[in-house]
Order: sequence, then structure tokens, then C-alpha cells
Amino acid sequence: MRGFNRRFMHAAGIVAAISAFALHAPAMAQTVTGTIDATITLTSACEVNGSTATTGVEFGTLDFGSHTTLFTEATTELQTDSGAGISIQCSPGSDASLTVTGGSNDGTVPGSSRAMSNGTSLVPYDLYSDVGLLATLANGTSIPVTGDGTVQTIPIYGRALGTALLTPGTYSDTVAVTLSF
Repeated sequence: MRGFNRRFMHAAGIVAAISAFALHAPAMAQTVTGTIDATITLTSACEVNGSTATTGVEFGTLDFGSHTTLFTEATTELQTDSGAGISIQCSPGSDASLTVTGGSNDGTVPGSSRAMSNGTSLVPYDLYSDVGLLATLANGTSIPVTGDGTVQTIPIYGRALGTALLTPGTYSDTVAVTLSF
């Protein structure tokens, strides 16, 4: 029995030592759990010729070229930095409307809705939505643009008509264009 007591005492001493250690040992670290919220707000958008600007946008140029004062007709297609026509890309679900409005010299020449001026003389011209020059883009004409995320190219054509008594010089006009979406 003596051996038993000795073993028992030894075991009791180990248990007491472990208990004392547990009472003085540092507590286990706590665990904290939670979440991170991530959000983003997206609004509809359209790009014109690769630009997201909303004012001062360059929709393109109609360059009728160089002719004598005796020319009868000149045609051209609107050109931009990226090629022919106006490139428009709108967010899916953001259908848009491209509206061609007034120029600087509208209604000043009979038989045409627009005119380019050099200060004293006028060259009449019109804008068209088709290469056959059949669908005139009068002031306020709107062209629908599908908002599906792809680039839509809107062609615009011009035809200038020669008139009597034109003087040499550079003629110009500025036409306002609006994209609404």
C-alpha cells in the first residue's frame, strides 16, 4: 500500500501543479468575427467618340473640301478622330436620342435649311442621315441610339450647293448637337 500511496501522492502533486499552472496561465485569446460591406453605385452613361465629357464634345467635322466659286455641288461624310460617323456607346438599358439642332446661319438661304458663311457670302447646305441624301436632318431631328453597351455609329452626310456670285474664301457653320439619355 505504501507504493500505492506514493504513486497517489505523486499523481496528486502533478494534478495540483497543473491546476496551479492553469490558474496563473494567460487566458486564451478571444475570437471576434464580423463582416465588411462593399458597395458601388453605377449610373447610366454614354460616350461620344470615346469621351465621357458632357459639355464641349466634338461630334465631328463635315469637310466639303476645296472647290472653285463656280462649283455646283459638293458632298461629304462626317468624320471624327475614330473614323466616319459619330460613335456612341451607352450603358445597357440607357437608350438615347441624338438631336441635331440649329446652325449659325439657318434659314438664311432659300431652298436649304443651313448655310456656311464667310462673312458676306453664303453657301447653302443640308445634313442627311443616309448616303443617298434622301433623309434630311432638319433642325430638331432626333436619331434613336440603342443603349445596349455596344458602340453605335451614327453616319451623317452633307451636301453643299453652289450659287451665283460666290466670293473666294473659307465658309463655315457650327451646328448644335445634343445627346439625351
